[in-house]
Amino acid sequence: MTTRRQIKLVREGQYVAEVEVELIEDKEGWAPYLSLEDVEKLDAVRKALRAGKVEKAGQLAKVFRLMPVAV
Repeated sequence: MTTRRQIKLVREGQYVAEVEVELIEDKEGWAPYLSLEDVEKLDAVRKALRAGKVEKAGQLAKVFRLMPVAV
């Protein structure tokens, strides 16, 4: 079993967060997959952004605000 780091994007409303997770590579079963801790971290970031708690989400991930560009 090996692991590799990857950035997952979580988008909620006008915010997007870059969450660093570890993908677990395994020869058996469904691979690659996330650990329970990383799934809970993704859920916590999504819930915080949904509730407007940007500072809390910022403790777990890099948070950015999306702005539309007029062309």
